Amino acid sequence: MSTPETAPEAVAETRAVPIHALTPEAFAPFGTVVVPMEDGVPFGPQDAQLDFSAGTPRFYAMRLPARGLTIHRITRHKAVTQTLASVGGKTWYLGVAAPGEAEAPTLESIKVFRIPGDAAVALYKGTWHAGPLFEGEEQSFFNLELADTNVVDHDTCNLIKRYGCALMPTA
Repeated sequence: MSTPETAPEAVAETRAVPIHALTPEAFAPFGTVVVPMEDGVPFGPQDAQLDFSAGTPRFYAMRLPARGLTIHRITRHKAVTQTLASVGGKTWYLGVAAPGEAEAPTLESIKVFRIPGDAAVALYKGTWHAGPLFEGEEQSFFNLELADTNVVDHDTCNLIKRYGCALMPTA
């Protein structure tokens, strides 16, 4: 059930945004792609570059209700990296825009990636992100951030209020 805080505003327009395949090169402006590798591989650039120096790390499994793929808002955390992965290996989607000092990303800068269920993504500090997004019923995700990230480091841009539209990922 929607509440006033979670109900999407009336949408004047919904724009299509293409879904990109997840590759380390394509995702590089936003963070690191973490894929399975052999045990014992030395730490290197293929690994998530994490920064939790601003507080206490929090690793948890978050359960999200079904809410579709439409992007109404996009958020960033300036003080911490964030890592997300599917619980149970289900495919999901993430809208992202590169970190920056602007108060909001442009609509054209937002890219949507299809994240395979066996991969995780580690977002750089300040990376704008919308999601996890997924089709179907409730889904759970592993989340690694700071214990107080959503209280003290949560900068959100409402795309409908700012630009008069939402984004719909399309293949």
